[in-house]
Amino acid sequence: MRGKAMFKWLVGATLILATTIYCAPADPGEPRTFIVNARVIDGTGGPSREVDVRIDGDRVGAVGDLQPEGHDIVVAGDGLVLAPGFIDIHSHHEIGLLDEMPDALGAVSQGVTTIIAGQDGGHEHPLAEFFARLEEAPVAINVASYAGHGTIRGMVLGDDYMRPSTDTELAEMEALLRTEMDAGALGLSTGLEYDPGSFSTPGEVVALAKVAAEYGGRYMSHFRSEDQYFWEALDEIIDIGRETGMPVQVSHIKLAMPRWWGQADRLIATLDEARASGVEITADIYPYAAWQTGFRWLLTVFPERDPNRREGAEYVLQEMLRPDGVLLANYPARPEYNGMTVAQIAEERGDDPVTTLMSLLAEDVEFAKQGGEAAASSMLGFAMEEPDIEAIMAWPQAVIGSDGELAGAHPRGFGTFSRFLGHYVRERGVMSLEEGVRRITALSAAHLGIAERGTIEVGAYADLVLFDPATVIDRSTVLEPHLVSSGIDTVWVNGEVVYEEGQTTGARPGSPIRRATAEGE
Repeated sequence: MRGKAMFKWLVGATLILATTIYCAPADPGEPRTFIVNARVIDGTGGPSREVDVRIDGDRVGAVGDLQPEGHDIVVAGDGLVLAPGFIDIHSHHEIGLLDEMPDALGAVSQGVTTIIAGQDGGHEHPLAEFFARLEEAPVAINVASYAGHGTIRGMVLGDDYMRPSTDTELAEMEALLRTEMDAGALGLSTGLEYDPGSFSTPGEVVALAKVAAEYGGRYMSHFRSEDQYFWEALDEIIDIGRETGMPVQVSHIKLAMPRWWGQADRLIATLDEARASGVEITADIYPYAAWQTGFRWLLTVFPERDPNRREGAEYVLQEMLRPDGVLLANYPARPEYNGMTVAQIAEERGDDPVTTLMSLLAEDVEFAKQGGEAAASSMLGFAMEEPDIEAIMAWPQAVIGSDGELAGAHPRGFGTFSRFLGHYVRERGVMSLEEGVRRITALSAAHLGIAERGTIEVGAYADLVLFDPATVIDRSTVLEPHLVSSGIDTVWVNGEVVYEEGQTTGARPGSPIRRATAEGE
């Protein structure tokens, strides 16, 4: 504590002493947090300011050149940046959150105070019950959610999902979606590259999107193809935005196939043309060159999903990925292969990569039949190039989402936001620090339709993060994905400290966030 902070601390101490001596001690007032000597970046994109911030309950009570009062708890910013809490616009951190990891270390340790769940077509159902549980047993972070098309489709079609839905089934899905929208869903999410959503027709998706649009909801999509049919999938989401008139967002946007590398300008031009024509399309991106999914997902490009079809493996390793770009993150059939690539496993086995991939998939399928969901496997696919990542990230309507989990195998679960601020903002200069903060706070809130979060202003919820812009960086890696970031000093959620000195505090002030117009509809 030094300079202005020391002066204000002394003033506060004097006031406390005066209150003790001259005032009745029966009602000293609730302690309030008073943050001084921080460089405030308020989320609007404007320049940083050296102002003081007082937290009053769960809200920001005052911002400006303030003086501490007798019951204020003074926090010295020591020249660090004070920003709104980061909003993870595409997150899977809800997995295990309620029952196993309510302190949400992976999220709060990188400055995240709000996660947006219900992604890629899957959500916690029923949403009303999920939100009720969050209120009965609060966690450390705020949680909002989309309603997942895949979840709803699976409830109606069951195991018989490999076909278009009937009119009757579509009506059942619409009714289920209305229930979730009434519960406060932000809108509809789809995972059209995954089962069961991959078998839906564009007409089914549009019909459901229109239901969400009736409620003022939004559409977020892991669209039909992030590789071979990328441009057709992009056209589909643009068409959905045009036909429904609702905001649409591309989930974890990427050029994830060698034949599309270097075409970021084409992608951005397509997005800009859509926006110019009236389609409110946006995107989120994670700051890594690798994606993660279930290992058996690769079978979707095999003829008849048969792992013994060699042409499928050849397509994966020649068109989609390279043998050293397929890394087994979790392979229950042979745990000794965890952390190894197909190229490394092929060399160890003395076989070629194509044959090795076929064998691994066949072994995984057989193991899964024995172990069910407990035998779920996962992989990382190193499929993107840095110049494309930076170009797409710089697009004015791109925001950051982790696509990560609290106990996931991808380092993004613990490192996304600190990596974005440290590597891409500070080291690569993709954008200014003020603009970088806006992307992960106010702009994300705007893309979601969430009010009173994402900025530091009087009346906003006191979701805040104090961090060092000179040292903030991710530490999580493929081999050690659960290492906490450097440079994140203190994190507040709804006015309470949930993370400081490199660890969670045990406070769980998070709350469910329902769509702004959900109540009273």
